[in-house]
Amino acid sequence: MTQPTKSELRKHLRAARKAHVDALPDNMRALMFHRPPAPLLARIPAEAVIGLYHAAPFEAPAAAYARFFRDAGHTIALPHFADRAAPMAFRHHTDPYAQDDLEVGPFGILQPADDADVLMPDVMFVPLVGFTADGARLGQGGGHYDRWLAEHPTGLAVGLAWDAQLCEALPSEPHDQPLDAVVTPTRIYGNI
Repeated sequence: MTQPTKSELRKHLRAARKAHVDALPDNMRALMFHRPPAPLLARIPAEAVIGLYHAAPFEAPAAAYARFFRDAGHTIALPHFADRAAPMAFRHHTDPYAQDDLEVGPFGILQPADDADVLMPDVMFVPLVGFTADGARLGQGGGHYDRWLAEHPTGLAVGLAWDAQLCEALPSEPHDQPLDAVVTPTRIYGNI
């Protein structure tokens, strides 16, 4: 039997993720990813800059984590792209409550303004399309996070995902960067 391509897997996993999220009652969705789990918090230094993301529809939400870490005294950084061909950088996200420091970037996702301070996250929370229990990650296909993690090893790289995104195996290429852990609404996978 032929192993599905990454593109085929993305299509299948996006559909499964959408169906999973659509099946959740609104009040349940609001409770998911409300606070990072205690074993994960124990691994995050008090002064760490926290890299998060602004979730696209059906991705595991990261907004409550941004508010939690901001309230705990951490500096929050979100991905920023100067244009579609530019490498991903991280800039300061100052207001995870009102989000009025964000603007629409070249990929149609909210990001910090061009004049926000450039930051280097110590801990990264990353979105994903699929993952394995041992930390393999299938992203959107642009390679932005893989390149960033390869060039800027962080103290901790953690995926946020719905349980429906778990895969037994994923195709791997040399540039794919593994995650230290993946947090879902029901458990933590990885080395936490």
